[in-house]
Amino acid sequence: MILPLKKYSFILLLFVSLITKAQDFEFTAKVSKNTLGVNQRVRIDFTINKNGADDFAAPDFANFTVVAGPSSSVSQSWVNGKTSYSQSYTFILEPKAKGDFTISPASIEYKGKTYQSNSVKLHVTDKVAVPKNPNDPHYLAQKNIFLVASVSKTNPYVGESIYVEYRLYFNGNVGFYNAQFSEIPKYEGFWNQEIEIPNQKPKAGEYKGEAYHYYTLKKAVLIPQKSGKLYINPIKMDIMVEVPTGRYDFFGNPLTRRVNAHYTSEKKLVRVTALPEANKPENYTGAVGDFSLHISSTKKTLKANESTQINVKIAGTGNLKLFEIPKINVPSELEIYTPERTQNVHTTLSGLKGSITDSYSIVPNYKGKYKIPPVSFSYFNPKDKQYHSVHSEPIILEVTEGKTLNSTSDSLVAKQWVKSNGGDFRFIHTDPLTFVAERPDFFTSRWFYWLLIIPFISIPIGVLIGQKKRKRAADITGNKIRKADKLAKKYLSEAKKQLGHKEAFYVALEKALHNFLKAKLQIETSDISQEKISALLKKYQVSETGIQEFLNVLDRCNFARYTPTTDTMMKEEYNKANKVLHQINNELKIG
Repeated sequence: MILPLKKYSFILLLFVSLITKAQDFEFTAKVSKNTLGVNQRVRIDFTINKNGADDFAAPDFANFTVVAGPSSSVSQSWVNGKTSYSQSYTFILEPKAKGDFTISPASIEYKGKTYQSNSVKLHVTDKVAVPKNPNDPHYLAQKNIFLVASVSKTNPYVGESIYVEYRLYFNGNVGFYNAQFSEIPKYEGFWNQEIEIPNQKPKAGEYKGEAYHYYTLKKAVLIPQKSGKLYINPIKMDIMVEVPTGRYDFFGNPLTRRVNAHYTSEKKLVRVTALPEANKPENYTGAVGDFSLHISSTKKTLKANESTQINVKIAGTGNLKLFEIPKINVPSELEIYTPERTQNVHTTLSGLKGSITDSYSIVPNYKGKYKIPPVSFSYFNPKDKQYHSVHSEPIILEVTEGKTLNSTSDSLVAKQWVKSNGGDFRFIHTDPLTFVAERPDFFTSRWFYWLLIIPFISIPIGVLIGQKKRKRAADITGNKIRKADKLAKKYLSEAKKQLGHKEAFYVALEKALHNFLKAKLQIETSDISQEKISALLKKYQVSETGIQEFLNVLDRCNFARYTPTTDTMMKEEYNKANKVLHQINNELKIG
């Protein structure tokens, strides 16, 4: 009984193995592109993954002319003990007319069974411009790789969070190397924050109806700061692309060629709508999003001169950091200190998310009950296009111990010295008399001689100091250098603290340059272009060299955030910024 059972088991396993192998057979049809002009050609490949298939039957290519084919190619490899096999039947087709067409399945026999491929849909348009040589490497590089910018919303409100995403789409027929940004948009008119993209891997996607793979290059949250038309400038890249030449080696493998190609995304227009004036609350300070208000106190019962902390917290998603948090009002009998701000905010595609808290320290001086009035906060929600107002409850502080506010006790009465006149009785001294030793004569003491000598020493010292000050005041060039050095250190102090931290350093450095111009020229520079900055500096007679160096440092601040940077490079950039601030400060002619 055991022997037949083993025999049947072996037959069953063999049968299952044969079924599995048969199920692994694949027969697919794939085209080089799904959309083409009526004057273009398309390549279609019918591919099988098992050796031994026979009797291939091509479909009826209705509405197409077969320009070439079928041509057959075979590819077989062994990797880590595993065998892969591929055999393709290739046709080159040319459409006869424009329209939407479907290429029906092809058929083939494998181990006595007939298999069919999938059908393929093609969209044929009007004539398009094509190069004289369709295999030109530069043409193929441009037709197989696309740099695409997409904006989540093109008609937001002022203060509403949107995001821009940059993708690099590529066809599997090409490869690319050494992809580098050559120009990064500055998002003029927007507050912006980059979003980190971890684990960068290619993903399958679709572009203009055709299958591609893509990399997500950059994402940034944008918050428009003014209404009207705002533009997101293109992002530009230089890429080394490996493209097929249309020729094959002895083994049937395609020969490729590498070319340098330049890619630019589209310029995006964003039409920003102003916030409605109707029903705008009086206490509105610019919050746009969805928020909540929380007021809390660490102690509600305490003694006089003890402290409690009142926290005003705004939480939610939107343009956090870009509006004012409501302030609290307290009775005059309570001491209130400048609040400490705590931010717990992170950037998401829907905007800034988290909370901002102002913590007030309150110290009562007198016993009693004190009411801290309610706090109100208003925001605009773009989803329902309405203003919302939220209110807190009043906070009652009870001070149980301490001085009473209306008390007339000695502790609240100013102390006065007792005054006496000749007609009053004097106090009778009842304590034993004590005698004080006689002090030495001042004119024979050491202090007398020191005070006599000090004027003779101080006069020449004062003369020397005065001469040095006059000499320094007369040194106009030196004073300018010292003043410029002090000014540069003032604006570059934060950047110096951030040396070694790439992102924070370049943000601080860029802010220092803008703050310098803001202070010297009394202008806002965050919303103006480099061309306007250049024109302003020319107006105040700054040299072309100084202007160009200033703009170069600004450019490098933006570009260096997205390229590898060393500590040495940051120190060099800091020194260049220091130098250019000196130069511009000396050259500025402000009447």
